[in-house]
Amino acid sequence: MTVINITPDDKLSEALKKAVPGTQIILAPGIYREKIEITVPDIELKGSSAEETVIVWDDYAKKPDENGEELITFRTYTAAVLAPNVTFRDLTVKNDALSPEIKGQEVALTVYADGFLAERCSFISTQDTVFCGPLPPDLIERYDGLLKDPLRANGYQRHIFKDCLIAGNVDFIFGCGDALFDGCEIRSVYDVRGHGYTAAPAHASEQEVCFVFNECRFTCEEAVADGSIYLARPWRDYGKCSFINCEYGRHISREGFDKWNDTDRDKTARFYEYGNIPSGRVSWSRRLTESEKDALINYFPKI
Repeated sequence: MTVINITPDDKLSEALKKAVPGTQIILAPGIYREKIEITVPDIELKGSSAEETVIVWDDYAKKPDENGEELITFRTYTAAVLAPNVTFRDLTVKNDALSPEIKGQEVALTVYADGFLAERCSFISTQDTVFCGPLPPDLIERYDGLLKDPLRANGYQRHIFKDCLIAGNVDFIFGCGDALFDGCEIRSVYDVRGHGYTAAPAHASEQEVCFVFNECRFTCEEAVADGSIYLARPWRDYGKCSFINCEYGRHISREGFDKWNDTDRDKTARFYEYGNIPSGRVSWSRRLTESEKDALINYFPKI
């Protein structure tokens, strides 16, 4: 294994240029303020802890690029994973632009590759914190010419987040990938707009696994109002989320799910729960059977 050690006085982006498959980059404690892209497969970024090792940037959707065009959501990431079998351990990826009601979406992590693993990490922003690629097909077509090809990649993608913290306020876990959130804390932060949504899935109808939240804790900042946060709303018609043996804080709406504005996605969205489900859920969500629950969890590789 190739090992590269860096400190906050170094550029992480320069270390990534030196990486070859099998490289482990060890980040010393501190703040790494830069925007990074990972294009080499089979590498690991390892910090000292999520509290001590922080990669941070501050792009936002309405920010103009060098040509005067808005970045849009999908170019605002602090870190983009564009190669398969990349692992993050014991670090934080953060977007600290803030004020999404003015600036628009602010992505911390974007993943467009299969085999991504994050363990004991934190992903922190406001609106649209973590994007699990690929894009919905209509956006792949729409952004031809604006997004470079790796940011429009289609195909099979699995992502695993284990014992992580993911924090945001609106649609802060979104996309079309198959993603397992195992033992994670999903934290809603305060938003002046007064309400929020944790997940915004956009899966195709033929996808069967999609977003799986297993034994996650849904928590909130003190300022977040009771019942003001929905677990999910469908970003596209057949978006799917499954919530298995999760713990829900006071901020989670009893209805659980929203159909997305004035759409008819309550007729197509796929939202499921297993375990202790509060009363009052929307009629179009349903309970998983034990065999369905087991199949979803066993789909992902064991860590």
